Amino acid sequence: MKKLIILIFIFSAGLLSCKKGFLDVNKTPNNPTAVPPIVILPNTTIAIAFANGNDLNRAASVLVQQTAGVANQVAAYDIFNLDGAFDNQWNGEVYGGSLNNLQVLIDQYGATSPAYSGIAKLEKAYIMSLATDLWGDVPYSQAGQGLKFETPRFDKVEDIYQGNTAGGIQSLFDLVKEGMADLDKPSLLLPSTKDDIVYKGDLTKWKRMGNTLLLKFAIQISNKNPVLAKSTIDAVITGNNYINSNTLDFEVPFGSAVGNRNPIFDFNNNLRTGDMMLSSRLYALSKSLNDTLRLSKFFTKPANASNTFTGFDNGSTAAAPALTARSKYNTYLTGAIGGEAPIRLLTFFQVNFILAESALMLNTAGVANTYYQAGITASMQKVGMTAAEITAYFASNPTVVNLTGTMAQMRNQIMTQKYIAWIGNGIEAYNDYRRTGLPVLALPLNAQGDNPNVIPTRLPYTPAELARNPNAPSPRPKTDVKLWWAL
Repeated sequence: MKKLIILIFIFSAGLLSCKKGFLDVNKTPNNPTAVPPIVILPNTTIAIAFANGNDLNRAASVLVQQTAGVANQVAAYDIFNLDGAFDNQWNGEVYGGSLNNLQVLIDQYGATSPAYSGIAKLEKAYIMSLATDLWGDVPYSQAGQGLKFETPRFDKVEDIYQGNTAGGIQSLFDLVKEGMADLDKPSLLLPSTKDDIVYKGDLTKWKRMGNTLLLKFAIQISNKNPVLAKSTIDAVITGNNYINSNTLDFEVPFGSAVGNRNPIFDFNNNLRTGDMMLSSRLYALSKSLNDTLRLSKFFTKPANASNTFTGFDNGSTAAAPALTARSKYNTYLTGAIGGEAPIRLLTFFQVNFILAESALMLNTAGVANTYYQAGITASMQKVGMTAAEITAYFASNPTVVNLTGTMAQMRNQIMTQKYIAWIGNGIEAYNDYRRTGLPVLALPLNAQGDNPNVIPTRLPYTPAELARNPNAPSPRPKTDVKLWWAL
């Protein structure tokens, strides 16, 4: 009996002496409750760029006829067969890959390290604008909240952009301004070259990115709320702190190693080499503008006797050219080695075309023609044209590089040049087309989908979201139902 009592005492004493360590055995370093921001930030940035450059970009690019679908899902998108697609993009890229992690940065580091929450708010504004611009009403104010809102409501496009105090919805404009204000606060942790893969920890450049976002949002809603659009653009111009050089563009770098390549290269050169190519309609437009030198920076000239591009008509059921005879994305969009080209999200040429359009349509400060020419120049410089080539183009094409005619005709010139500059980012071109109807596009051959007589004005909601979220619109809006900000 004495031996038993002694053993019990020793065992009890042992439990008491190691109680803290004993209770800690369920804490694993492989599943931390708080992930350092240096780990999260590069992942959110890459996720946003991947969402922009992957399948959503392919669909938008064929809808605006920069490329043509030749096979598989891209050919289906080309003729408006969009239903049943984009589950991975909605769940894995926009919400799972981007928004959820951005919300972690905002919630966990807003109080102590607002430099990170500020960047996260700017990135959140970008990815949520992408979502609402493509699908319309989407989860926003209740999204990214984990178990608090397992089936988040779908906020209206106009509330996402303009806010709704009664509904507890912060506007994208206020989200951006809040993010920029965070960047000015003292911060325990600061981003650096290790985790800020775009601006290398330079918060002043992130503020330029934020103000450029405001320009993008303002022109996007200018059809419906010109007063807010004009006041926002006026304020940004006055502040003079936006992207004003190609070197300041918000573009996300990728690499040439397997697993690091940009999605444009991987899809077109590795995964589905035969699914898409240059649209013959874009080729015809470029020829009409004597602009095939710039086109050669976007698309290859296959080896042939005439040294010309080979395009394919949107919606055509004809036999496509052999792979080696097709014009496909060139190194500006794929990388000289393969995959290392950046995904370009906010650019200097974009800023100039926005300011040209707003000067023309909203009477904001500056000369529309000056901004217009600066936009063309910035685009040509960006793709790698030499100063001599740019000068020669301007001298040889005065009717192209100078705004003339009615307001509608001048706006068409601006939007056409912006459309060309955005080759590779079909989402931005698609936004502008639905907002302005420019450039004028004819229907593809053999169109189908919800309405074969209308180029889709939105993407259909994804099957998984319709099935799991009772707050999703039911029945889903057809793809010919215009978004709130559209023309």
